[in-house]
Amino acid sequence: MSRLFPHYRFAVLAMSAAIVVLAACGTTETNAPDPPSAEQAGNSRPAVASDVPDARPVVVAFGDSLTAGQRVGRSETYPAFLQREFDKRGMSFRVVNEGISGDTTAVALSRIDVAIAHQPKWVILALGANDGLRGLPLDAMERNLREIIGQFGQAGARVVVAGMKLPRNYGPEYVRDFDGVYPRLADELDLPLIPFLLENVAMVPELNNADGIHPNAKGNAIIARQVALAFEDFLAD
Repeated sequence: MSRLFPHYRFAVLAMSAAIVVLAACGTTETNAPDPPSAEQAGNSRPAVASDVPDARPVVVAFGDSLTAGQRVGRSETYPAFLQREFDKRGMSFRVVNEGISGDTTAVALSRIDVAIAHQPKWVILALGANDGLRGLPLDAMERNLREIIGQFGQAGARVVVAGMKLPRNYGPEYVRDFDGVYPRLADELDLPLIPFLLENVAMVPELNNADGIHPNAKGNAIIARQVALAFEDFLAD
């Protein structure tokens, strides 16, 4: 059976605002430092390598804009805060952010090899919101999620299912069926479940950006803390 973490008191949020899919944020480039002069090079001691491989087990955050971080910097995404939470708790993991804004489950499935290349020990799977918001067939969404979970499992990764929820005005049957996908997958495949990734953050104005949808830095910090607590419970179990 799937594991529900005691630190969570998940409640179904009555989300009424329509969610829009935004484009992925761009990245900025930094200038490389000037090379040392011949005199500096001759007098300096050999530099210590800064690219020593990080041998900690990898946790891949695999998702859409909620993972990538919409309208926040890379250091303010929930995976970035999760790394700090793990470090603070002495949990030896390296978090890799593989979130792409606008991804549906089908698009994410097509790029899974990039995530698998990190050789993750754990994967936080937070996908499906864009499928639901576009009204895509839920049976196809569930098949894609099962395939993603299967491929990560074959690569030796343990998947944590992070549930999503739709606005209640998408129709009671569609909303009910959408919400039911995540606990069903976790239960049938015996996977740990976070019923709602945005618990305690969704629809709280001060925790979201101006669009009212995507968490700001404060909101992402709360998400990361909740995910870290879930990991503590799961590892203890």
